[in-house]
Amino acid sequence: MKKEFPIIETVRLILRKIITEDADDMIVYLSDKDVVKPMGLAPCQTVKDVWDEIGWYKSIYEEGTGIRWGITLKNSDKVIGSCGFLNIHTKHYRAEVGYELSKDYWGKGIASEALEAVVQYGYHHFQLERIEALIEPTNLPSQKLVERQGFRREGLLRHYEFTCGKFDDLYMYSIIKEDLNLN
Repeated sequence: MKKEFPIIETVRLILRKIITEDADDMIVYLSDKDVVKPMGLAPCQTVKDVWDEIGWYKSIYEEGTGIRWGITLKNSDKVIGSCGFLNIHTKHYRAEVGYELSKDYWGKGIASEALEAVVQYGYHHFQLERIEALIEPTNLPSQKLVERQGFRREGLLRHYEFTCGKFDDLYMYSIIKEDLNLN
């Protein structure tokens, strides 16, 4: 994945590389406990905290274990969220998808549009067979979002992650290539 960072364009969105200059936009949502709690993160307190997150995006891309796009509206270059893959296992043709969106943009179909584009990218460009989403049982909006995209709930992973001082149960969702009739 050392080539030029890919840009994804949808009807309303441009998904692009996140850079350090985006930190001021990103702190708006990464400091919001309602946005970051389902991610297992503590809210960012400073722009330096956001730089650390951007540094993680850069490292997973360089290592080939993930890719995270900044979500922007076509009429603005302001980053309002992110979406992408982590834990890419090329040998097994699978990856985990994750996303977050500034609360100001919830309920407008933006996360759905970004997720659909990223899933399609994963199948066409990474030749993924399986894409997973791990979602907290209390995060009903995210469960509904992935279910509308065709993901299926496979089961509950008990005490799967230790984040913010506690063990979290997570639902495992997945979508496989044949679910979308892709060739």
